[in-house]
Amino acid sequence: MPIRVEPTFTDALAAAGRPLAGMWVCSGSPLIAEICAGSGLDWLLIDAEHSPNGLESILAQLQAVSGYPVQAVVRPPVNDTVLIKQYLDLGVQNLLIPMVNSAAEAEAAVVAVRYPPHGVRGVGSALARASRWNRIPDYLARASETVSVTVQIESEAAVAAVENILAVDGVDAIFIGPSDLAASMGLLGEQEHPGVRAAVEHCLAAAKAAGKPAGVNAFNEATARAYLDAGASFVLVGADVAMLARGTEALAAKFIPASGQGEGPDGGACPSY
Repeated sequence: MPIRVEPTFTDALAAAGRPLAGMWVCSGSPLIAEICAGSGLDWLLIDAEHSPNGLESILAQLQAVSGYPVQAVVRPPVNDTVLIKQYLDLGVQNLLIPMVNSAAEAEAAVVAVRYPPHGVRGVGSALARASRWNRIPDYLARASETVSVTVQIESEAAVAAVENILAVDGVDAIFIGPSDLAASMGLLGEQEHPGVRAAVEHCLAAAKAAGKPAGVNAFNEATARAYLDAGASFVLVGADVAMLARGTEALAAKFIPASGQGEGPDGGACPSY
């Protein structure tokens, strides 16, 4: 039975007519990924750079979110040809490649997702979920149409090279990471610094001039809206683990005295267990 290929993140950006809002999925949990997928957000970033995600958990999360109208983008821990091959064979269609600092590094990401003669992706489609085990007609010939490549701009070197990175054929979009960018500028933890924001806006303008979408990470709502006003086509505005951390802290603050010492039913201290 022929299987239909889902549209890519690039397709979704082109069709949306508005910026796309998404969130990080960092827990490694398929259940949490599925809950987030049904939220009404446009896209999820399943992260393997700073999260406990391996091939098996990424696969499980892809399967968990596949029944929902949401785009799943996956970030590997490194721009590595072998790892990218494995992600693609799992059925990852949308890649966010971290720490791309030059056009050469962007080109390496692009050739990693393409079969020869246009790239170096290993041919294992008959064994892979990517082709649904050869149930997608003409998968080998059409594989590049089923994949989107977004590269991450998160250093001063990348900002300086952003026009050249955007010019690489096969780079579909860029995504700016203000946290690492700030660190590379000697402003660790100062994502809101005017210099960092100016660098982000420079990249947004460069992407607009190149005719390619650009996204940015911004958990602060005012900052996210400012970047959207500056031309961002997609944003990440939260993370599952951060929302759970803050939510549980708020719950504790409501029911546990500020001293942190609870009381038992008779007014005495609660016993420890």
